[in-house]
Amino acid sequence: MIQINNISKSFKGRNIVSDISFTFETGKTNMIIGESGSGKTTLIRCMVGLNDPDSGDVLFDGRAFYELDFMGKKEIRKDIGMLFQGGALFDSQTVEQNVVFPLSMLTNLSESEKRDRANFCLKRVNLNNANKLYPSELSGGMKKRVAIARAIAVQPKYLFCDEPNSGLDPKTAIVIDNLIKEITEEYMITTIVITHDMNSVIEIGEKIMFIYKGEKWWEGSKEEILQTENKEVCDFVYATKFMKTLKSKFQ
Repeated sequence: MIQINNISKSFKGRNIVSDISFTFETGKTNMIIGESGSGKTTLIRCMVGLNDPDSGDVLFDGRAFYELDFMGKKEIRKDIGMLFQGGALFDSQTVEQNVVFPLSMLTNLSESEKRDRANFCLKRVNLNNANKLYPSELSGGMKKRVAIARAIAVQPKYLFCDEPNSGLDPKTAIVIDNLIKEITEEYMITTIVITHDMNSVIEIGEKIMFIYKGEKWWEGSKEEILQTENKEVCDFVYATKFMKTLKSKFQ
């Protein structure tokens, strides 16, 4: 479980995130949604220590991150997996080398143990025979699956996913959504997904926070988000033709 308590962050006198509190539950796909520029990425950067908040704290299973010393923060970072927008694979490394990379950085495993772990993770994302391929030889969906394998290689307790479906066709996006959900439940990870994709929210979202102009504006389940009368949430949720059609089914 991750709790954020009264997180605020400003840059050059401009408030980006204002007094946000929320609890992200273990074994669930927790989602942060909102318009571009609403503060989602800044909030995540504060949660993982890339930006220090002006006020507030982040608790990882009760451990207050910003009260810890350098070594204490390092121990928590070892428990964090990151799935970056676009995958962020190293083009000059093979699939296997990409998955091994965090294991080399964060563990003391032997070379054979690291390869075994990489093979296990690649098998888990249905990429059994892709070890020697390079990112340039992969489709967009395959790149995302490699990125997921790399993110779970260190057996994280916490998984952060930044727009995991960006650039994917709808069919492949569903595959990635389902994979994230399956891994979250199978390994009891606290998963946090930043997304603009309402299809993903409806498919796998379990606990949702909507941010508006740097503030937590709404929270609830995917069922509740289809019923809310909050204007800003409705404007965001029903911005696409698909979602307008879906809304009509609930009226």
